[in-house]
Amino acid sequence: MTYEVVNSKVVRVQVSQANPVLARRGAMLGYSGQVAFRPVSGAAQGVGGMVGTMLAGESNRMMVAEGQGSVLYGFRGHYVTVIDLTGDSLVVEADRLLAHDAHLQTGVEMVGQGGVRSAVRGAMTGQGLFTTRISGQGTVAVLSHGGTFPIQLNGETVGVDPQAYVAHTGALQVDLKASVGMRDLIGRGSGEAFQLHVSGHGTVHVQASEEKF
Repeated sequence: MTYEVVNSKVVRVQVSQANPVLARRGAMLGYSGQVAFRPVSGAAQGVGGMVGTMLAGESNRMMVAEGQGSVLYGFRGHYVTVIDLTGDSLVVEADRLLAHDAHLQTGVEMVGQGGVRSAVRGAMTGQGLFTTRISGQGTVAVLSHGGTFPIQLNGETVGVDPQAYVAHTGALQVDLKASVGMRDLIGRGSGEAFQLHVSGHGTVHVQASEEKF
């Protein structure tokens, strides 16, 4: 196993010549072996991806680890979840990314099908209109507040708080819905005026907190 969970907030990643690792800058806690580090630009690839990244404000500064050895990663005491991909895709908010195999393909896409209204709702809730898709066969480590738990979907629809959503895999559609009434407008509502509706077949990863990143 190239990703070893040391504890709930630290992961040890095996680095080799054939398997360099990308991680957010400032996440390296320690290393052993002949490992070299160099900075790279945002995780998104391609001109379109970089445009989307800039629009979303999701251009995380990354560092690649190369050589032969192991690296310990963690970030600001956040919880770490390791997700294995077997040729499928992981859709995740860019600021949730801790580390991933460098050979995985990355890009930026829009969340939901709501057009301009979806964009406005995304800005109001803090759930970005753009998100990062990571595809291929390999491993990704993501960050959360309080750890994550998976919700398996087999054709049904579930509602998720936008601040609790972390990532999803599989053939899922994510739409941001608003149900703002007069009580919400005057500050006497439940505080759940915005929800992500996730439907299809796959897994959605939810954190045990509504705290923002």
